[in-house]
Amino acid sequence: GRPHPPSGAMAAQSKLLLPERSVRQLFSSIASLYLRNRTKISRTVYLALFAALVKRIHNAISEQKAASQHQVELRRRPGTSSLGGGGDKPRIKVGVNREFFRNLARLLKIVIPSWRSKELRLLVSHSVFLVLRTLLSLYVAELDGRLVSNLVRGKGKHFLLGLVWWMIVAVPATFTNSMLSYHQCKLALSYRKRLTDHIHEKYLKNMTFYAISALDDRVKNPDQLITVDVSRFSDSLAELYSNLAKPILDMVIYNYSLSKSVGGEGLFIMSLLVQLSANVMRALTPPFGKYVADEARLEGEFRFLHSRLIDYSEEIALYHGHEAEKDTLDKGYFTLIRHVNRILRRRLYHGFMEDFVIKYFWGALGLILCSIPVFFKVPGQITQTMGDRTESFVTNRRMLLSSSDAFGRLMFSYKEISELAGHTARVSSLLEVMDDLLAGRFEKKLVSSASTEENAAVLSGRGVVEESDSIEFTEVPIVSPNGDVLIRKLTFTVHPGDHLLIVGPNGCGKSSLFRILGGLWPVYGGRVKKPRFDEIFYIPQRPYLSRGTLRQQVIYPDGLREMRARNITDEDLYEILSIVEIASVVDRPGGWDAEEEWRDVLSIGLQQRIAMARLFYHRPKFAILDECTSSVTLDIERVMYETAKKLGTTLMTVSHRRSLWKYHRKILQFDGQGGYVFTALDWERRMKLEDEKEELDLHLRAVPELRKRMAELTSF
Repeated sequence: GRPHPPSGAMAAQSKLLLPERSVRQLFSSIASLYLRNRTKISRTVYLALFAALVKRIHNAISEQKAASQHQVELRRRPGTSSLGGGGDKPRIKVGVNREFFRNLARLLKIVIPSWRSKELRLLVSHSVFLVLRTLLSLYVAELDGRLVSNLVRGKGKHFLLGLVWWMIVAVPATFTNSMLSYHQCKLALSYRKRLTDHIHEKYLKNMTFYAISALDDRVKNPDQLITVDVSRFSDSLAELYSNLAKPILDMVIYNYSLSKSVGGEGLFIMSLLVQLSANVMRALTPPFGKYVADEARLEGEFRFLHSRLIDYSEEIALYHGHEAEKDTLDKGYFTLIRHVNRILRRRLYHGFMEDFVIKYFWGALGLILCSIPVFFKVPGQITQTMGDRTESFVTNRRMLLSSSDAFGRLMFSYKEISELAGHTARVSSLLEVMDDLLAGRFEKKLVSSASTEENAAVLSGRGVVEESDSIEFTEVPIVSPNGDVLIRKLTFTVHPGDHLLIVGPNGCGKSSLFRILGGLWPVYGGRVKKPRFDEIFYIPQRPYLSRGTLRQQVIYPDGLREMRARNITDEDLYEILSIVEIASVVDRPGGWDAEEEWRDVLSIGLQQRIAMARLFYHRPKFAILDECTSSVTLDIERVMYETAKKLGTTLMTVSHRRSLWKYHRKILQFDGQGGYVFTALDWERRMKLEDEKEELDLHLRAVPELRKRMAELTSF
């Protein structure tokens, strides 16, 4: 017979089997205990995960409230309310952080203003189609499994019937996909309209469009922000909703169906591995939000260089500065392209890592998960045949692929969220700056030639502006755009009928005085009394001609409705043009309704006559005339001034023309050294003194020549 092992070997083998049996019994006991309490344990795990999620959301909300309170405290600190007093602020990091969610919440309130808004209805309709597409995808997955099962079992009739159902389901599926694309585009357009209207309301309110470029340095290119960045934000927000809502819904429904098929344990373990790898990917993801914001900023700067070249094309051409401007443009373009190439390099390795993890690592985990019902008996499921296992595997595989694709899109959406963060930061910065400007808070770097301490008290102060029937300045400082205090305390009064002549060298403060009267420039001290804005009219040397009809050039800024409300007809406008002798312009093709780029069609002289006709139309109480007759004849100038005075308009004229002196009663003369004289104007006496001064000046200029001639004569 067979030889028996020695007794020592049997003893050793029994000692090895005892621990193995103990381990098996232990695992068997644990498995039995788990199976008996499987429902309770699963519910406990799910409740713990839900509690952790709620805790995380609560912490995020608390941090967001703290950040908002901190921002409010920063805005209330002294030193940020005056021009140049804000100092250097720390630059906020652009990314998916509390600041991003705070800004996004503010913008969402703008684009979706109420529960009854059209945007919310579109969003609800969009969500319905998202749910419908997910349910259709789930049905297609089950149908796919039945098709393969019938194919394996050789049931041709059932297979063909499944194909018919496949084609029937294709009709609502394709319609749903088309409606999703339609809703996404409509949402983007609606968001852009709401946001653009909101920005235009602030941008064109209280001279914000002027203050944002003249009184503040934080926004360099508001035109790009309003046109390009708002559009990109709207598109990104509408696209992100689809790319977030659909994957989240798919993951919830598909994972629930998978948990019933393969068991919640395997799905839970796989989810942990996927979450761990996702955290690693997120940690290695570059800050694409900051990259997008920087790219938009560089694009704006490059665009600004080109617009600046167009604005100063004549001066640059006269200086032959094309080579210098080319170097500037090349430098701006090189900076932009270098940044774009940097983004491309970051996306290269990030895309490699992302594709490997999402497509292959997670795919391998999915195959293992789908094979569980084939190799192991899942609790709660009956024994399956080969066809049933094939159907189950194909269905689970289809649902897992859809769930993995949803999770992959969710991971890819983090990059889209980062890009949205960049657009959100840009648009929010524009809104915050406009809010500050409307509240009287400016931040501008000053390059004053005087010391900062000397001008600090003036620049940090604020004066009082009151409404009155006359113009009165009481100890008001006049400050230049770069921060120089030109006049520390200016005091004068202009009553109705006291026509004022303002003279002085360039840079003495005349323009700053007009900016204060027009409400463009802050009052840094003292008291200013002036009429309402609509009772003061300003005519510069080169008038502004709007894009529109000839009629609009005369009645600007009124429209046709306001003109009719004032009971003024085209015949009245024709009479006004006849006063300044340009009624013939109405005889051009199109007449009053002709639309041209009028600054290119009309000469400077005709433009100045149009501006004066505009003054006659509005009939203001006060008019500021800044060299507005420099290109017209003396006869037309006389008609302009005499007509304005007959209409009861008090004139405040800046001009070096001696022919205008006789139309004024008072004079405000700046010496360019911080001093001024305000007195009554005796134009006849001043004219004689000026003639005598010129005559003496000619004699004094001739003195050196006379002395030279005297020396020549005495040498003989």
